[in-house]
Amino acid sequence: MSGLRIPLGGPDGSGTAHTLALLAPNPSPMTLDGTNTWLIGREDVEEDVLVVDPGPDDEAHLARVAARLAGRRVAAILLTHGHDDHSGGARRLSGLVGAPVRALDPRHRLGEEGLADGDVVTAGGLELHVVGTPGHSFDSLCLWLPEDRAMLTGDTVLGRGTTVIAPDGDLADYLRSLDRLRATAERVGAEALLPGHGPVLADPIGALDGYVAHRRRRLDQIRAARARGAVTPREIVEIVYADVDPSLWPAAEMSVRAQLGYLEG
Repeated sequence: MSGLRIPLGGPDGSGTAHTLALLAPNPSPMTLDGTNTWLIGREDVEEDVLVVDPGPDDEAHLARVAARLAGRRVAAILLTHGHDDHSGGARRLSGLVGAPVRALDPRHRLGEEGLADGDVVTAGGLELHVVGTPGHSFDSLCLWLPEDRAMLTGDTVLGRGTTVIAPDGDLADYLRSLDRLRATAERVGAEALLPGHGPVLADPIGALDGYVAHRRRRLDQIRAARARGAVTPREIVEIVYADVDPSLWPAAEMSVRAQLGYLEG
């Protein structure tokens, strides 16, 4: 492995020896700097490449991705999950580069092949091993690139802050997925997490331990808020997330609902 590429300016252009992030122009409190579209392949222009998460349906971004791939055969476009900020541009990019779209959710596929836990996708002599990590969404996947000892994590682990449990996700599943990722990262000697939003994480074990600890701490805080008489998700947010920018409270309410479901399940 030739080491990480982490530019001082942010996620755009970061990656590992065989990966490169192209940042979509969709920054927000939920998407951080924007969505990272990952290109996977060798430098040799004769070799096939893969695209992970085309990002939103933004013509300028998709044209930039297609231009970067000019002269290369794109074996497939892969989706870590179906949320629009990751998948919205898949159909358009598929048309631009002539590649199928593979996803766990059949609604997001273009072509005959899906994508599921245990699959191995190959291109240009590189392998991506699919790891099922439901929780943020029901269809969330991570992708392990052994050549670079790197795990592409979609929204399961972000490069900054923590992810929310979306309405189509489940906290119990998410906690199991974090435990699985933590065990996998230790077993394979992972050296980098390549997130769907935010910068590359060069300490996978530390990042995953931090995520697990954060979730456990939040559950304890919600138990304490309920003991103080808070009932509704909003009331709990006002206590537990009092130090968080109120613009993020709607997302916090989503997480609180997921955590209440977990505690009451």
